[in-house]
Amino acid sequence: MKLSVRFAGVTALAALLATACAPQTSSNSSSGEDEKTGTLRVWLFQEVGNAPKQKVVDSVVADFEKAHKGTEVKVEYIPIDTRAQRVKAAFNDPGSAPDVMEYGNTDTAGYVKDGGLLDITEEFGDWSEAKDTDPTAKQSVTVEGKLYGAPFYVGVRALYYRTDVFEELGLAVPRTMAELATTARKIRAARPDLYGLVVGGAYTYGAMPFVWANGGELASGKGGSYASGIDSPEARKGIEEYTSLFGDDNCPAAKCAGMGGNDTVSAFAAGKAGMAIGGDFSHTAVEAGKVKGKYAVVPLPGVKPGSIAPAFAGGNNIGVLKSTSHRTLAVDLMEQLASKKTQAKLFDAMGFLPTFTDVRQQAAAKEPFVKPFVRTLSAGTKFVPASPAWAQIDSSLVLPTMFQQIISGKKDVPAASEDAAKKMNTAFGSAG
Repeated sequence: MKLSVRFAGVTALAALLATACAPQTSSNSSSGEDEKTGTLRVWLFQEVGNAPKQKVVDSVVADFEKAHKGTEVKVEYIPIDTRAQRVKAAFNDPGSAPDVMEYGNTDTAGYVKDGGLLDITEEFGDWSEAKDTDPTAKQSVTVEGKLYGAPFYVGVRALYYRTDVFEELGLAVPRTMAELATTARKIRAARPDLYGLVVGGAYTYGAMPFVWANGGELASGKGGSYASGIDSPEARKGIEEYTSLFGDDNCPAAKCAGMGGNDTVSAFAAGKAGMAIGGDFSHTAVEAGKVKGKYAVVPLPGVKPGSIAPAFAGGNNIGVLKSTSHRTLAVDLMEQLASKKTQAKLFDAMGFLPTFTDVRQQAAAKEPFVKPFVRTLSAGTKFVPASPAWAQIDSSLVLPTMFQQIISGKKDVPAASEDAAKKMNTAFGSAG
């Protein structure tokens, strides 16, 4: 599961940075230089199977160096589990910092607050390929109307289901969230050895489509003035729908309350569930499991028949550090790494979903498994609040705690969501 680790962990890792002291970088810390030759340092994430990614990147670097005489590019692949510390050190010490860096898309606001990323709004606007960028992907590099990088790839979740189980029980693919719950319980009743729809109390981005489909939001506002929306009537309706799936008639709380996203996908891949909410990045793991050849994927249904529940748009970006002394070259290299050509090659090599709508459609035509995820993206996705507070909210497990309090019966939906909203608002206030 080379991708699932990233998506599941990206916000948690960002939190390590957010909970540390914010670096004392400011607009004055930029070198102000724009050297046209010399060495460019690049940090990219180390994949579980990194060779295909490196081959694509090596090709980009070779072309870049050929086009820019007197320029050398040094790429370092950094471990995900130590990247928070590496990035913090880079922001504090420009001498050790790369010029160009890959980062998780939920990290953007925190990194901007820490003064580490370069505002490339003007260059992005002049980039000919930028017009085809998916709007939600563009949102993930945007803070207060300014852009701080280029989207690198995206990832979304959809509904995996067992075709053999559905055929055996004569079930139709759910067309609404209500039908999803009913179908899950039918599977569990007929096949007690299976979870109907495997869900997780610690699976934030598996739960949020239920909130969003019912009209709820994580928060509203911008910058330092975000306010939680998790306790709204619409959000509460979605929370109720999701938490009602934790029971002996579908996914017993004793086993499912502590599950995260990877746990639910693993259960499905192992043949222990009739349905699961998994990402395009889960495909490799499912293919390697016991259900290979016995499953299909459709977009997660929304409230109305034929609608698609909004999914969280995960993924990574490529940005330029504010401390670079090679601004023009660094921005050019960023654009080459995040270009349509490179994204198409990375899809072929790694399965990364492109952030350009036209390149993504080409990918879907080439690989059928991508189609339900592309449909989900096209239907409209959601993103986390563009606030540095999000890392704190995520690391404090505010939403999983809320779900688990409800699942365990310790609190009802109104009380648990009110408590979560207070915690979120405290975080938003302190980040302002």
